[in-house]
Amino acid sequence: MTSYNNPSKSPDGTPTAADYQALATFRLTLRQFTRFSESAAAEVGLMPQQHQALLVVKALSIAAPPSVGDVAEQLLIRHHSAVELINRLVRMGLLQRFRDPEDRRRVRVAITPTGEQKLAVLSSAHLDELRAVRPLLMTLLNHFDR
Repeated sequence: MTSYNNPSKSPDGTPTAADYQALATFRLTLRQFTRFSESAAAEVGLMPQQHQALLVVKALSIAAPPSVGDVAEQLLIRHHSAVELINRLVRMGLLQRFRDPEDRRRVRVAITPTGEQKLAVLSSAHLDELRAVRPLLMTLLNHFDR
């Protein structure tokens, strides 16, 4: 593995050979993690975006059950796309939808026990994978600390 520590900075501020190597390796590592994530989701019967939606709902639920708009915002998709995604997850028994008791116009979503189980399996695998690539990611990120 190429070392990315103490890269020299070019006099004119343009990227160095080490910068290009670090960027290419960083992008490759991100793509490999994405491929791992997509494969792990498929193994439990989910599409990658369905997995992401479950993760967003779980993470946002720590404060309060998220609205459909909150999910759309976190997934960087349009509201109507989030509605369809949530509809599929509701039909799969992984999410449930309910009206906000304080604002009946707003729809909120919560993860079901089945959704919790699938997400726990996926999250454990993802955390293990991140722990495995952490040393490389730290080296690469440290390269950009200049």
